[in-house]
Amino acid sequence: MTNLHFIKVAAAALNQTPMDWRGNRNRIVEAINRARGEGIQVLCLPELCISGYGCEDAFHGESVAEQALQCLQSILPETRGMAVAVGLPILHGGDLFNGAALLVNGEPAGVVAKQLLAGYGVYYEPRWFKPWPAGSSGLCRIAGREVPIGDLVFDLDGVSIGFEICEDAWGRGQSASSGSRAHLLLNPSASHFAFGKHETLKGIVVEGSRAAHSVYLYANLLGNESGRLIYDGTAMIASNGRLVAESRRFSFDDISFASAIVDLRSNRLDRRRLLYPPPAGEPDRCTVSVPFTLIEPSLEAVRAQRAGSDMRRDPHLPAVAMSEGLSPFEEFSRAVSLGLWDYMRKSGNRGLVVSLSGGVDSGTVAILAWMMTRLAVAELGWERMRDKLNYFGDWDASGAEPPVDLTARLLTTVYQATANSSATTRKAASSLAQHLGCRHLELDVEPLVQAYEQLAEKALHRKLDWATDDTARQNIQARVRAPGIWLLANLEGRLLVSTSNRSEVGVGYCTMDGDTSGGLAPIAGANKTFLRNWLRWIEVSGLEELGPIPAVGAINSQAPTAELRPLHQGQTDEDDLMPYPVLDAIEQAAIRDRMSPVEVWRHMLATPLPGIDLDAAEAAGYVERFFRLWSRTQWKRERLAPSFHLDDENLDPKTWCRFPILSGGYETELEALRTAVAEAGQATGEGKHRRSDAARGKPTMTRVK
Repeated sequence: MTNLHFIKVAAAALNQTPMDWRGNRNRIVEAINRARGEGIQVLCLPELCISGYGCEDAFHGESVAEQALQCLQSILPETRGMAVAVGLPILHGGDLFNGAALLVNGEPAGVVAKQLLAGYGVYYEPRWFKPWPAGSSGLCRIAGREVPIGDLVFDLDGVSIGFEICEDAWGRGQSASSGSRAHLLLNPSASHFAFGKHETLKGIVVEGSRAAHSVYLYANLLGNESGRLIYDGTAMIASNGRLVAESRRFSFDDISFASAIVDLRSNRLDRRRLLYPPPAGEPDRCTVSVPFTLIEPSLEAVRAQRAGSDMRRDPHLPAVAMSEGLSPFEEFSRAVSLGLWDYMRKSGNRGLVVSLSGGVDSGTVAILAWMMTRLAVAELGWERMRDKLNYFGDWDASGAEPPVDLTARLLTTVYQATANSSATTRKAASSLAQHLGCRHLELDVEPLVQAYEQLAEKALHRKLDWATDDTARQNIQARVRAPGIWLLANLEGRLLVSTSNRSEVGVGYCTMDGDTSGGLAPIAGANKTFLRNWLRWIEVSGLEELGPIPAVGAINSQAPTAELRPLHQGQTDEDDLMPYPVLDAIEQAAIRDRMSPVEVWRHMLATPLPGIDLDAAEAAGYVERFFRLWSRTQWKRERLAPSFHLDDENLDPKTWCRFPILSGGYETELEALRTAVAEAGQATGEGKHRRSDAARGKPTMTRVK
C-alpha cells in the first residue's frame, strides 16, 4: 500500500447517441486515449454512456443490456494502466440496473448500481430500472469473470474510490452515498440543461467534495443525445470544497475534458481533523480491493499546474472565455444552436429549412441555425466539421478553409406571401437572410389560397366572408404554406424546422399542419417575452465571438402579427390574445405553479408588470381566456414536433407537462372566478371599471383549429 501525495484525474463529457454501439464505443476509447496521453490515472465518464441515456422503452428488451455488456468487454483492453468508470445498463437477477462499471488495468473491478432513480419531470428511470438497496452487494459476470455489483467502494493502492450516480447526488441525504468515505468520489451523470441549473450543479459538486473531504469528479453528457434534451457537457473536478477544473460547456466537439493534479495528502489531513463519524445505522459497504499501482505525476507537472491556474481547460479545445456565469440569452444561444447541430447531423439531414415570415419566431430560428454553422466551424475547424457531415456525400473535399457559402449550404429560408403579407415583413425577412448569408427564396402562395377558398365556396354554395369565416380564412393561409416548403425540404433532404413558441402553443394560437409543420420545434420551450428580449440583445450585442446583428432591428420595430387578416384591419397578435407579458405571467402561474383561476387572478392583481395596468375585470378576462384556450387546445400540444427542453416551465406533454385532451374546461373554477370578481367589485364599491376584451366582444381566439 502506497501513500500517494498527488494524483492526476479527469472527467470527460461525451456526445453519445442511444444504441449507436460503434460510435459510442469509439468516443469512449478516444476519451480514454486522450486521458492516457495526458498521464491521467483515474477517468470518470458519463452515466449510461455505453448504451446512451435516452434509450427509452428499448431498455425493456434484453438486447440493449447484452449489447452494452459486449461493448464494455471490447473497451476493457483500452484501459490498461488506468482506472476508468463507464456507465451502462446491466441485468442482474432478472432486473435491470443503472450501473457504473470501474475498469482497472484492462480488467473489470466491479459495478456500482444506482440507488436513487430520477422519476420526475423529464426523467422516467423507475419505468426501466430497479433501485439498488443501500449496503447490499452481489456478484455479476463480466468478460467471463465474476465481479461484485451493488453498493461498493474500491480500494486501489490505498486510494478508495466511491460513486454517486447522478440522482444519488441530487438526493444526497435521502440515502447514504456509497462513496461518503472515499478519497475519490466519481459522479457519472446525465443531467439535462435548464436555464440557471449550472450554478446549482456546481454547488452540488463542490459541497460533495467539502462534506467528504474528497476529490469529486463529475462527468455529464454533451449535446442533443436523443432528440428533446440538451446536455451542456459539464465536466468538473472539485477538491475539499473548491472547484479546481471545469470543461468547456456546449462544445461542438464529441469530448470535453476537465483534468487536474489533485492533492490527496491535504484531503487526508482534513479528513482526520474534521470528518464526523458515520451516522448510526449507516450501512456497511463492500470494499473491493483491486491490485493496481497508481503512479504519481512528476513534481515538474505539479509545479507547472501550480504556476499556472488551478482551473484547467481541455487542451484539445481552443481557448475561450470561461462558460460559468452565462446569461440566459447566452445559454439559450449556445444550447439551442448545439441542439440543432446534433439533431441535424444525427438524423442524417442535409441542412435546415425555415419559413421566414419576417417576425420574431422565424427570425429567431433562422439566427439560431446561423449560429449553429458559425459556432461549429469556429470550434471544430472546417476539416473536422466536414468530416462530421460526410454523410452529405457531395462536400468539396479540397481546401482547408470553409466555403464562402457555407451557411447557404446548410440553411434555406423561404418567405411565402399572401395578399395579406406586407412589404414590411417581406423586407425584414430578406434583410435578415442577406445578413446571415443563407439561401433565401420567395414564394407567392396567394393563388393557392384563392383556389382552396373557391373550392369551399363551390361546395357550400356561398361566398366566404371575413365577418363570418374569420378563423377558417386565416387558417387556410397558414396551411397552404406547408406543402410547398415541405416539398423544398424533401427535394434536398433537409429538415423543416417549425417556429412555434411556448406562449402561443399554450393557447393554441397556431395552425396545425400550417405554421406548426416541421420535424423539430426548437423554440417551443421559450416564451414570446423571452424571445423578443433575446432579439433585442442580438440586435445590439449578441454572442461575443459573433457580434450583433443590426438587421434584426427590422423585426424588433414591428408589433408581432400573423398577417392573416386584410392589412387594413391592422391585426396584431396581442390584440388577438392579450399582451404577451400578461399571457406569459398567467401561464407560469397556472401551469408551472398549478394555481386555480381565482388564485391566478389574485396573483396578477398583486404582481405588477412593467408598463401594464390591469384592473380587476380586465385581469379576470385575460385569466378566463387563458384557461379556456389552454383546456381546449391540448390536442395541439400533443401533435407538436419534438421540442427542446429549456427550463422547468416546458409545455411538452411527452416529457414534462401532462394534461387531459378532454376535460371539463375549468367551468366550475371559472364560475368561482366570476363570483370572486363580482364580490371584489361590490366590496370596493367599484360601480364602473374597464371591461376586458372578452367582455367587449373582441375575438377570444383565432387560428385554433
